[in-house]
Parts: sequence; C-alpha cells; structure tokens
Amino acid sequence: MISKLHLENILFLDIETVPETHNFSDLDETKQQLWELKSKYQRKDDFTAEEFYDRAGIWAEFGKIICISVGYFKMQGDIRSFRVTSFYGDEIQILKDFKNLLISHFSQTKHLLCAHNGKEFDFPYIARRMIIHHIELPYKLNLFGKKPWEVPHLDTLELWKFGDYKTYTSLKLLTNVLGIPSPKDDIDGSDVCSVYYNDNDIDRIITYCEKDTIAVAQILLRLRGDELLHEDEIKHI
Repeated sequence: MISKLHLENILFLDIETVPETHNFSDLDETKQQLWELKSKYQRKDDFTAEEFYDRAGIWAEFGKIICISVGYFKMQGDIRSFRVTSFYGDEIQILKDFKNLLISHFSQTKHLLCAHNGKEFDFPYIARRMIIHHIELPYKLNLFGKKPWEVPHLDTLELWKFGDYKTYTSLKLLTNVLGIPSPKDDIDGSDVCSVYYNDNDIDRIITYCEKDTIAVAQILLRLRGDELLHEDEIKHI
C-alpha cells in the first residue's frame, strides 16, 4: 500500500510544544486547580502540581505550539530533493501559516499528512489549538464525520506497529533500529521547555524539530524499501 503512494503528495511534519506560561504561578487560580486535577493521575504523589508543570506542554489544554516543521519531496526527473521549512513565533500566526500551507498546496484528496505518533499527538494537538484560537479547521484536520479510511493521515508509529497496539516505539528508537541517522543529537523533548523559556533559544528548537521531520520521512522511505535521503538532497528553506 505505502509503496504505491506518491511521495510528492505527502506533507511530513513535527511539532514542538511547551506549557502555555513559564511558571505554574502565572496561571490564574481556576487554571491551577484544573491542572492539578488533570495531572493527578500522571504525577501521583511523587510531584506537586507545580513541580509537574514543566510537562504541561503535552496537553493542548495547558500547552502551546512554538514550532511546526514541515517537509515535502520534490521530484525533477531522476533528481530527488526533500525541502524543509518551519513556522515559529506567535502561536496564532504559526497555526494560520500552517493552515495556509495546507489550503494552498496540500488540500486535494490525494494529499496526506504524515508524522510519528501524529494520530495521537501532532494532528489532534494542532486541531485543538486552532479551535481554542477560533481558527476554522482546514479540511485535512477536520475529522468530524469522516470514516477511518477517509482520514488523510499517515502515522509512522502506527505503520511500525503492524496491528500491535500494545507497544510504543519512540522516534529515536525506530531510527536506531532502522539504521537511520539519529535526529536526537542535541536536545530531546524533555529539554524543549527549558531551552524555550530559560535559554530563549528558538533556533535550537527549530533545528531539533526539523531533524525530527526529516527522520519521519526517512522512516517512511525505509518502510517502503526506498533509498534513504542523503544530506545533499535535503534543502532547508
């Protein structure tokens, strides 16, 4: 099935998220109470709600998107390239720019979105943040009323499961076992909050996010039995 897909019709992506405010104390009292209730199961008695707040970026109700990196293939005869770019800055503008890309270049039936664990994280997170900010969902993210086979999303984690729903394989692990150069050579997801709020280093986060996007494309190539991308085929725009 995936071997028959046209690579140029796929938009690969990855997102980076952080808590909506730097500190737990910056939340209003109601939001603090809601976070305490929301995080109670995960933190158990090991952490207070405030101590656990640096992980709030995982939930769209308590986090925000600080970067969306996208990548797509271009074929010119026998020459293959993979072009990568990122949206960052104000979250509302990030979401609007991403939506504009979908509408202008990836809105047809043939087009698909692809991410690692995208169906559980990236796609719903983007959709929820759009709704929170009163941004009408683009067709590719509006799943209301769609049957499973009508959903235009590919998920490399789901493809790797081969029907086994009991396990989770991280992007880092999957790139390792498939012999793909690791995208995790600088920071990982647990560092993003500190790099964003304490170091104010969005460029470092963009680099990390783009490497993950490239890794997702590499995984799909391996699953298809295609040759991996070489450095000279990757264009940052």
